[in-house]
Amino acid sequence: MRLFHACVLPPTGSRPVTLPGGAVEALVECGHQVLREAERAAREVEPGVEVSREVRVGGAAALLIEESANARMAVLGSHGLGGFEGMLVGSVSVGVSAHGHCPVVVARGRTLDEPPPDRGPVVVGVDGSRISEAAVGFAFDAASLRGVPLIAVHTWTDMSAGETWSVLPFDIDYDEVAEDERRLLAERLAGWREKYPDVELRQLVLRDRPVRGLLATAEDAQLLVVGSRGRGALKGVGLGSVSQALLHHSVCPVAVVRP
Repeated sequence: MRLFHACVLPPTGSRPVTLPGGAVEALVECGHQVLREAERAAREVEPGVEVSREVRVGGAAALLIEESANARMAVLGSHGLGGFEGMLVGSVSVGVSAHGHCPVVVARGRTLDEPPPDRGPVVVGVDGSRISEAAVGFAFDAASLRGVPLIAVHTWTDMSAGETWSVLPFDIDYDEVAEDERRLLAERLAGWREKYPDVELRQLVLRDRPVRGLLATAEDAQLLVVGSRGRGALKGVGLGSVSQALLHHSVCPVAVVRP
């Protein structure tokens, strides 16, 4: 495990400002102290873990995105030092989740002071896209490692916002649509079930909006897994509205997985 701390210099505005002598050195020393405490916390959980530490000076999000290029997973807290009251996830977490080069897990509980849950199933959102396929693979692996069930959630509604707004016809057979959606979900999961026969899989198809359906299902989960962009995401935007909403409102850690 690599412990990383970014020393963020105070903003200077448009004019160049000279920091007091020794200010940067003091920030760096504080960073090393933070990492020493983090290493002690890690070893309490897993005494044999191999740990390396690094402190760098610069913007936290940019440096963490750079670090993520050589990582299997990046893990962040949900709330930074500069967060606003009522915003339950910091801008660094959102930025790294949007642009990181590996899966990004934002650790959080029901409140800022409550630790993340360590019980319950893993929940994954499935929309059938290539992006959600990467999330499904990550979720199966996570459930297998933890020895817990995996709940695969697929939501659908009678309204969509694709290239243009569209609504299903009034005479639609909703039972038939729901059956088609269940069939789609089963097809998307078939190969993964064969690869992870040890994982107890539960398939859930909901006629609901994705955010509301996933939050309700993950109420008692220990991890919620989603892709980095949804069906309606704008080209060039790194994080879909569903992923962002889950980062802000989930009561358990959220893993954002890019393909």
